[in-house]
Amino acid sequence: MKIVHIDDIAKESFVAPIFTGADVKRQPLTPDSSNFSMNIVTFGKGVRTKPHTHESDQVLIVTTGTGIIATETEQQTVTAGHVALIPAGESHSHGATDDSTFAHIALTLIDSKTTVLEE
Repeated sequence: MKIVHIDDIAKESFVAPIFTGADVKRQPLTPDSSNFSMNIVTFGKGVRTKPHTHESDQVLIVTTGTGIIATETEQQTVTAGHVALIPAGESHSHGATDDSTFAHIALTLIDSKTTVLEE
């Protein structure tokens, strides 16, 4: 068993082609897991992911700020306490509104491939 406190996990820059901007930080919560990828991802104002899919379901647990989670057919504004389940293969995006930072815990299976649908 390993127990850590979130405040003791360093925030690292998380620059990747999936994001619409560079103001993204990540705190890896389960780096030693052989099953799960779980991170706190913090988005700067207006930064979001591009539309993408995952091979596994994804769970997003909103921790701070105001964000948007969208699929091809709907868009929801979310705040701390909201939990979203995105089924495997569903095209979606998520991130901060233009006037707020936003953070969520993101959980997927460790070997789940992410496919960005928009360059």
